[in-house]
Amino acid sequence: MAYALLFSVFIISTCGLVYELTAGALASYLLGDSVTQFSIIIGIYLSAMGLGSYLSKYIVKNLIPVFIKIELLIGLVGGCSAALLFTVFEMAVHFRPVLYSVISVTGVLVGVEIPLIMRVLKNRFEFKDLVSKVFTFDYIGALFASLLFPILLVPHLGLIRSSFMFGIINVLVALWATYLFKNETARHKELAAAGFALLALLGTGFVYSDNILHFAETLSYRGSIIYARSTPYQRVVLAREGDSLQMFINGNLQFNSHDEYRYHEALIHPGLQSLKAPKQVLVLGGGDGLAVREILKYGPVQSVTLVDLDPDITKLFKNNELLLKLNDNSLNSPKVNVINADAFVWMRDNDRKFDFIAVDFPDPSNFSLGKLYTNTFYRLLYKALNNDGVIVIQSTSPLVARKSFWCVVNTLKSVGFETTPYHAYLPSFGEWGYIIATKKSFTVPSQFIAGLRFVTPESVKSMTGFPPDMDRVDTEINRLNNQSLVRYFEEEWARYVR
Repeated sequence: MAYALLFSVFIISTCGLVYELTAGALASYLLGDSVTQFSIIIGIYLSAMGLGSYLSKYIVKNLIPVFIKIELLIGLVGGCSAALLFTVFEMAVHFRPVLYSVISVTGVLVGVEIPLIMRVLKNRFEFKDLVSKVFTFDYIGALFASLLFPILLVPHLGLIRSSFMFGIINVLVALWATYLFKNETARHKELAAAGFALLALLGTGFVYSDNILHFAETLSYRGSIIYARSTPYQRVVLAREGDSLQMFINGNLQFNSHDEYRYHEALIHPGLQSLKAPKQVLVLGGGDGLAVREILKYGPVQSVTLVDLDPDITKLFKNNELLLKLNDNSLNSPKVNVINADAFVWMRDNDRKFDFIAVDFPDPSNFSLGKLYTNTFYRLLYKALNNDGVIVIQSTSPLVARKSFWCVVNTLKSVGFETTPYHAYLPSFGEWGYIIATKKSFTVPSQFIAGLRFVTPESVKSMTGFPPDMDRVDTEINRLNNQSLVRYFEEEWARYVR
């Protein structure tokens, strides 16, 4: 029995850390800035565990029945936490208090468990052996969870199904303890009945996890959801409203088919049109193929290399009929070579030169994205650009995130680029910013290829002017060791996140 309880320490630790990681990942998906969210979640969870450990001293009798009840409560609260939080996100006026309350309750309950087990086992081992054994199993369980979560749970089960599964495991531990200690547990039949009822509840949640997530997402997105998938890197949702198609990644709108042409024409044509005969083109990000669609309108282009992290995205935009119509089947062009890789790593190993480079990454909402806006990364771009070449970078909103936008400009200038900032109005996003970076001075083209719906010589000239509320400001340089851009971005966009 003693070693059975020690093994339960391993299970308890694994389950507890999975709940913590699930809350951190969910907060990152819904609120952005993974570093901040994980830091807050970990701090709250550990302090709640400390409170639980302190409160455990007031439990002076019936230790095993109390342990079983707490295990059942953890299974209920932790197991249902992801489903609850996803659903509540669109309903709650203030989401953070709900999130932190759920993680606090879970932490307190987990914090009570280990001291209780140690007190149950105190007569079975010497104190020094007891402490070493309990914490050995505790730490090994934490390691197991930290490896299991990113490798298997998130990519294959998703957050909701994972939390239900580990809730089930907690309840099974409670039922196991009820069986092992039935002679020492009054009303063990009632505890067992409660455990089986929770198994039925959590099992139903596990089976219908996709339905729960679909319901939660219907609250989040206007229109009907026609595609939803959790990849190893992100949550991807396609929604249709009337005749428009919208794509969301981790809840953030990526494009609306009604006006995406404005974004992509403004991203590509001012820079690419300025080159006499661009042959070699590199696109970083942009796995939807919409930027590539615009690039392929130029006859001299011989090769387009697209580097995007997520193979699920590029596969989707290579095969889905609706999306093929939107991107003109661009990713299946014989001129296009799709590479699924981390752009930072790929650029570090790259030895090719390009005439035109389009950088279409998501906004720098966390450090993993922020590294793609650092002076270190821009030095790699400088090295990969031909002397007469052009780079264009999407650079968030200069109206909403003024410091963030000019931080990108200043970081590019710090590595030797000449910069031409500009902005365009996009109905789905508002004012949006771009930056052209060159090794020589840049001149706005006096004419553009036929057939464009938004970009003209006159409109591009107006894009380069900035009114006072978007004009240049001094900022720090975004470096790998300070990631000041992520801090600016979080501060400036915070008012738009609950």
